Amino acid sequence: MSENVVHLHKPTDPPNPDTAPTMLTVVPDPAPARPVPLWVRSGRAIKTAATHESTRATVRAVARHSLYTFNGGRIVARRTWDGRTGSRYERMIRAAEAAGNLEAAEEWEERLQRFRAARHHRRMDLLHSPVEAAKGVAVGAGMSVGVLVALGVVMAINTGHAGDVITPLSATVDFIALLIRIVQVVWGPALTIGPFLALLALWSVGRKQHAAPAWALPANVRNGEGEPITPSIVVKALRDLGVPALARAIKEMGDAGASMLGPIRIAGCGVEVDVTLPSGVSTNEVQNKRRKLAENLTRHEHEVFITIPTAARTVRLWVADSGALDEPIGPSPLVTDDTMTADYTKGKAPWGQDLRGDAAALSLYQRHLLITGLSNQGKTVALRSLALWLSLDKSVQFLMGDLKGVGDWNMFDGLATTLIQGPTDEHVIQVTEMVEGAVDEMNRRIQAPPGTVFPPLIVLVDEAQVAFMCPAKDAEKRPYGGSKANSRYFMAVRKIHNQGRAVNVLMWQGTQDPTNENLPKLVREGAHTRASLALGTESQARMALGDKAVDGGAAPNLLRPGLDRGTLVVASDGITIPAGQSSITVRTHYIDDDAAEAITDRAKALRDGVTTLHAIDRGAEHDPLADIAAVVGDAPRVRTKDVLARLATRNADAYGGWSFIDLKRVLDDAGAEPYKSDGVMVVARDRVARALANRNNESSASADG
Repeated sequence: MSENVVHLHKPTDPPNPDTAPTMLTVVPDPAPARPVPLWVRSGRAIKTAATHESTRATVRAVARHSLYTFNGGRIVARRTWDGRTGSRYERMIRAAEAAGNLEAAEEWEERLQRFRAARHHRRMDLLHSPVEAAKGVAVGAGMSVGVLVALGVVMAINTGHAGDVITPLSATVDFIALLIRIVQVVWGPALTIGPFLALLALWSVGRKQHAAPAWALPANVRNGEGEPITPSIVVKALRDLGVPALARAIKEMGDAGASMLGPIRIAGCGVEVDVTLPSGVSTNEVQNKRRKLAENLTRHEHEVFITIPTAARTVRLWVADSGALDEPIGPSPLVTDDTMTADYTKGKAPWGQDLRGDAAALSLYQRHLLITGLSNQGKTVALRSLALWLSLDKSVQFLMGDLKGVGDWNMFDGLATTLIQGPTDEHVIQVTEMVEGAVDEMNRRIQAPPGTVFPPLIVLVDEAQVAFMCPAKDAEKRPYGGSKANSRYFMAVRKIHNQGRAVNVLMWQGTQDPTNENLPKLVREGAHTRASLALGTESQARMALGDKAVDGGAAPNLLRPGLDRGTLVVASDGITIPAGQSSITVRTHYIDDDAAEAITDRAKALRDGVTTLHAIDRGAEHDPLADIAAVVGDAPRVRTKDVLARLATRNADAYGGWSFIDLKRVLDDAGAEPYKSDGVMVVARDRVARALANRNNESSASADG
């Protein structure tokens, strides 16, 4: 034992604290810790064993295989009952009635009547079958004996032995006795093994149908990884969707709920199925539960798309293979095929792939374009890939304004007639004047003689929300931004939307986060092709694509920001959209800056040379001959109508109203007359340069004199 400890202390309440005696007390050591009882240790061990993963796996396995056998018996019994009774037909009748398809209900009623008539006929035959069977056995036995005796007589005559008459008959009797002995030997083991074979068959049926609770199934089945989409899975997913009318209708249908489904078709990296909803269930009730439906199908929300086809009370489900949408698509044909060219009028730009895995190509012919989306979702790349393809048509001209100004459009320097890059108010002013110059060019084309064919002029503004939200005003107090009637950028865009298409002057815009403030309604509704990447809300989706597309199933707000970068929803008649749908989801090809530069190098090689303006100088003194030399650039010769267009873009105030006569007058006076080449009037670079040099020399000589 341990020794006790002696403590010295004073009484708690001494009469005189100064003279209180010191007291001695003995305090024993604390008692040693008591051992844990055996029953407590046993309980902990039992709890540990019961909660161990191996124990859980064993319990799940036992429950799973037991329920496979039990539920397999139920499935076999149900199938047998369906085969012997008319319950299957009755379920189909209820399903057709629930779906409101009275013609199908009548057809199944007729089939049920035919089944009952055939069953009655078979039962009546059973009443007479014992007598008929006995007669048949007697007749058959008599004939068999007669045949055997006749055969024996033939053998006796042949061999000369009278005993051979019964040889065939005795051989038959011996054979029958052998069969009886075989049955006697096999019968015992068969009675023993038979039940086990029957249970094995029931277990196999249950295993194939996964006839066990979800918690007892194997992990791969329980998680649904790669689980194929079958009619029963779709029906169960719809039944558990939380729509009471739909659940009741499917319950009344029984297993025949699959009658709501059309054929399940392979569609790209997933499957597609049309679902005809029962009476009383609207399509938007299913659309609004997309996430729950996806989870019921063991998919993520972004792997299920719900659209509305033309058929009434029908939704079209597209269900992706697990993880398929997270795999990148291949490179753009613009990158892999260095011989590809473009045709603005008849061609289509290779933009990406739809959800089916088919190539998605967009026609740009006489269509204004609007692409929206949250920041850093691939908007500029998607817009730029269309411009890259169109640049391979040498007749196309570009006026470009990038109000982000980080160099995403640098590769168009030397290809675009005007390229303005920067985010400041001054850059917005320059871009606005560029668009107004395009309006002047549009008006000039409209006033041309009927039948005149004009080259395509693409007016492209990236990050257009910067222009709409610009607070700057001009000298007359007119705002550059905004959406009022005196807003310069807004009105210039509206004018191009109203009349530009007829003379091939087209407006392309890319903008972030569409709202009424940074993307006015009249502007967004003026675009023929509207596309949207990931957005934050349904209201933004409606602004980006329109009510019709969203009501038809378009949901860019359900795309995952960051993860679905480059995936956009398109509403346009310029792209092939499945019948009955108002939009299509496209996964665009990614073209990086290096590949884009290689494409523009090919585009520049198709042209004679373009001098790109990086600023628009308005209101300053202008020199027509010097301006002509500037717009001709390094090209050996340029068509006169192209020179006029470039001059109007350079300075619309000075040259917007110029005609061929005005151009010819200036060139004739300078001694650089235009001339015909291959049947068209052109301006020669060398003549203009020589005339400009001669004029400068003359000016220098006059100054010296």
